[in-house]
Amino acid sequence: MAAAVAAAFAVPLGALVVRAFADAWRAPGLVPQRFGLRGFDIAFGGARAAEALTISLVVAVAATSLALLVGWPAARVLGERRLRHPAPVFLILALPLLVPPYAAGFGLSEWFIRLGLSGTIPGLVLVHLLFVLPYVIVVLLSGFGPQVTSLEEMAQTYGAGPGHRFARVTLPSVAPTLGAAALLGFLVSWSQYGSSLAVGAGRPMLPLVMLPFVNTDPQTAAAFALLFLLPAVAALLVATRLARSPL
Repeated sequence: MAAAVAAAFAVPLGALVVRAFADAWRAPGLVPQRFGLRGFDIAFGGARAAEALTISLVVAVAATSLALLVGWPAARVLGERRLRHPAPVFLILALPLLVPPYAAGFGLSEWFIRLGLSGTIPGLVLVHLLFVLPYVIVVLLSGFGPQVTSLEEMAQTYGAGPGHRFARVTLPSVAPTLGAAALLGFLVSWSQYGSSLAVGAGRPMLPLVMLPFVNTDPQTAAAFALLFLLPAVAALLVATRLARSPL
């Protein structure tokens, strides 16, 4: 069963790798007629791809970090069920997810222009945060509960201060959930197209640079897609290590 699941993920990825190196692949051939690096030369021949990769990484890391910082208190309150009526809070959190990203970004673009945030890195981080924060809170709240509270109270009984309890008890207790929330938040920001298009004002980001090639040049699009996968895989490895290792 595990092998079948692994194959289901590996086959499309393998096809993507073959397509990225296929200089000539004409129907009805099942394999490319000629291999080469034309797609990579077009994709990475200029500075635009490097700039798009850098901006996408900076925005995704910043949006995820802010979401974890802002979402931690909210996730703790919801996870420990301190609210008598949490349903309205969940509804408010879910509202950004009910609107298409481009529509939300377009609605914010006028205000971002007035505030001088349109086309800036802080503006992109803020609009990504709008979509990253709900996912982070929903995942992170599952890590809090009576067990974490009991461990913190035991540590306090033995004289541990707030900082020591946070570093030695709270963080290790929620590390797996924290890793999952960080991974999901990064991936949500990393793949944002509509909101980046609406607010970015032409700033190159990887989804924006890649998408035009999908219909016009599949080989170049596949080369961009491989680059698109690398930080996501790295984030998955970091999150997995965070979840398995004590802090």
